[in-house]
Amino acid sequence: MAVVSWKEILLLTGLVVGCYWNSLSCGFVFDDVSAILDNKDLRPSTPLRNLFLNDFWGTPMAEERSHKSYRPLTVLTFRLNYLFSELSASSYHMLNVVLHAVVCVLFLRVCRLFLDKNSSLVAALLFAVHPIHTEAVTGVVGRAELLSSIFLLAAFLAYTKSTGADHTIVWPPIALTVVLVAAATLCKEQGITVVGICCVHEVFVAQGFTLPMLLDTLRQVLQGKDGFPYAVLQTLLKLIVLVISTLLLVIVRVQVIQSQLPVFTRFDNPAAVSPTPTRQLTFNYLLPVNAWLLLNPSELCCDWTMGTIPLVESLLDLRNMATLLFYTFLGLLAYHSLRYRHSSAKTVIMALSLIVLPFIPASNLFFPVGFVVAERVLYVPSMGFCVLIAHGFKIVSHKGHLKKISWLIIGVLLTTHAVKTFKRNWDWESEYTLFTSALKVNKNNAKLWNNVGHALENQNNYAKALQYFLQATRVQPDDIGAHMNVGRTYKNLNKSKEAEDAYLVAKSLMPQVIPGKKYATRVAPNHLNVYINLANLIRANESRLEEADQLYRQAISMRPDFKQAYISRGELLLKMNKLTEARDAYLRALELDRTNADLWYNLAIVNIEMKDPTEALKNFNHALELNPRHKLALFNSALLMQESGEPKFWPEANRRFLNYVEEEPEDANGYFNLGMLAMDANENAAAERWMRKAIGLQAGFRSALFNLALLYSQSKREIDALPVLDELLHHHPEHIKGLILKGDILMNHKKDTRGAKACFERILHMDPTNVQGKHNLCVVYFEERDLPRAERCLEETLALAPNEEYVRRHLSIVRGKIAAMSAAGQPLTSAGGATMAAKEEKPKRVKVEVAEGKEEGRGADAVGKGAGDEKNVRKSSAESLGGAGVDQSESLDSSQSNKRTKGKSTKEIKDIEEKRAAALKRLEEIERILSGD
Repeated sequence: MAVVSWKEILLLTGLVVGCYWNSLSCGFVFDDVSAILDNKDLRPSTPLRNLFLNDFWGTPMAEERSHKSYRPLTVLTFRLNYLFSELSASSYHMLNVVLHAVVCVLFLRVCRLFLDKNSSLVAALLFAVHPIHTEAVTGVVGRAELLSSIFLLAAFLAYTKSTGADHTIVWPPIALTVVLVAAATLCKEQGITVVGICCVHEVFVAQGFTLPMLLDTLRQVLQGKDGFPYAVLQTLLKLIVLVISTLLLVIVRVQVIQSQLPVFTRFDNPAAVSPTPTRQLTFNYLLPVNAWLLLNPSELCCDWTMGTIPLVESLLDLRNMATLLFYTFLGLLAYHSLRYRHSSAKTVIMALSLIVLPFIPASNLFFPVGFVVAERVLYVPSMGFCVLIAHGFKIVSHKGHLKKISWLIIGVLLTTHAVKTFKRNWDWESEYTLFTSALKVNKNNAKLWNNVGHALENQNNYAKALQYFLQATRVQPDDIGAHMNVGRTYKNLNKSKEAEDAYLVAKSLMPQVIPGKKYATRVAPNHLNVYINLANLIRANESRLEEADQLYRQAISMRPDFKQAYISRGELLLKMNKLTEARDAYLRALELDRTNADLWYNLAIVNIEMKDPTEALKNFNHALELNPRHKLALFNSALLMQESGEPKFWPEANRRFLNYVEEEPEDANGYFNLGMLAMDANENAAAERWMRKAIGLQAGFRSALFNLALLYSQSKREIDALPVLDELLHHHPEHIKGLILKGDILMNHKKDTRGAKACFERILHMDPTNVQGKHNLCVVYFEERDLPRAERCLEETLALAPNEEYVRRHLSIVRGKIAAMSAAGQPLTSAGGATMAAKEEKPKRVKVEVAEGKEEGRGADAVGKGAGDEKNVRKSSAESLGGAGVDQSESLDSSQSNKRTKGKSTKEIKDIEEKRAAALKRLEEIERILSGD
């Protein structure tokens, strides 16, 4: 066997890089989204063992929605990519290009077993540039084909060394072959077919048998004329070892999928659910369709499902001629290769084994698969095709007068294929370019119209997306997903009535439940999302909450393990204040998936609503154990610890808020709550720094401005507080507490009675019944020595709050002062704020009460997670359903967000008591002033 030279390796590598370098500019498209972006198995936080428990798309193999594609070694390489570059698409594409170059070199080494040096190089060059490979190389999920091919070729090369020079069996290569077959199978299922290729090689190439020889030997054995020759016995022993190993792999594979085939619908593969003979005629017609793609890869399409290839429903359909011609040509080649022993026959039989055997799992002939045609599954079969082309080139080039023409044809073929491959790569740049290029080839596939619409939807171009979704419903009127997309887009366009009508159409297309028949076997699980989407839409109307709940329960009755229905229903029940039922819904969902951090988070929110902070914190911690970077769990658990009033929780709360701002560096609320924690711990410098950061990110941040001003006031930096209060009142002129604090500072530190009076009058203009503002204005009147007005003001205040004893006492003091001054003949008012009698000592300035003070920082936008900022909300229930191969257009609507509420914590009660004590001290001070002490 001729080895591969470094020049040939460099030539193949350079050609691959030249054809595929532009793929590095492509993103994650189509199935890459489910396999990479939405696959939690890539994240370092996911245990490695999950790779061997879940399918290729990260769905547990035990779930019915799993596609049962078990490729843990491929997912492991994705995880390694993520470890080094996270979600940088270029690194994933670069590794695919490298792997394709490795396959090309290995393929050249295999070709050297059957072809001469030149023709084997031609085969490898043609394989390197063939446009049919763009889906396998440029599509990141095509890595399964690349890795499986590497192990498949390596297994075959190892097996070719299993026969010694004296025709004895060499067992180490056979053992290595078994290991490599297992690795190939763990990369993609078709890897196991290399065992069949090895068997063909052993019988017809290594041992040199022909079909007539085998039949003659078998006949003699059966007639008792002769036993099996020694060579045949050796061959049988090797094949028995391979077959037993293969059976063990098959048994393990069946156990992994728990003896369940994946659920596919007529939209994925229409022929699979068609009656006889339509099913057989169509599936057999697909063979020449695939062959034509290898021969003429001019019109390539990323998706061949749905109505791409019309069903062959009659024997009179002219397309049956293509099927007949294909089988005739294939039969002639097989007859030629099995009947003769010369090298040409051996080359052809190995080429046919490379074409036929790896294609069998995807052929639909023995069991249905989730697609009609898929270009990437032709990656290995194209090796056999390239061997046939190279073998034909070898035959023609040996004819003297055709040698130059044959080289010219090969040169043109390689050039045109390389150019086509390079241009085809650009189609994979984005989902929009990929699906629009597919529509140029095929306009009868509703899924393509849906996916173009979906790409536009991701760009927030809802109006244009709607046109594509509507066209999808015209191309395939019974496509449930298309009507769901129409409904979702109408909802995004705020056309609720049209959205509901579209969802109702989709719902009407759902199969009816048949008693005793398992529903999930007759419909794609993600189609059940129509109930979720419709319920999410109508529950915005408070009068239709029960109707929405009925839809959730209907989905659950159809599929008791429908996790998403429990999640959405839990949110609805929380909105309906049915807390126990909401908790039960989340607990049921957790029985189905205990590794879902969002579920633990939602359950914690229910615990908060049920006034059970201890259990809430425990469930927040569960969520963070599963996903340490879960932003909402970080924020709300830290907030819960902060609200507990327990200083022992503050360091951990601070750490979680720091992690949160690391994840959300532009969210002012995280910095604000860090500032509040620092205030709790009397770390004023840190509190000021965090508050300033929050205000810098969110101009007019009401609670951050107020609490910063309060911080300055408490730190005896009242003058620094005034510009902060001015900014607060510029953005929020109705902020009563800010006006009270400003009035206090103006009276006690700036000695600006007029300014303070304007603040209190402004409060009363907004709220004439505000007792605090009214009372403080009365104090201003007293400071101005306008006793009659102070008396009237206090009388009005007492009428507003007849049970406030301090107002009654203050009124009594003022009246006593008026009586004393009247008896002494002193004027009751002092124009221009003049002083009283010289003998009377000037009263001290009053620190006007600022009720609730810092506590404001715990509510409204101070928490930052309320109505204004929409952060402290329960997690939306719209997580990724559908796995690979599922129509991306059938995405789920987002659920309604709800504010998180809270009860009074121990810290809050303590603060209120402290404020009451402070208020009593202020009242005593005011009484001393009013009494003239």
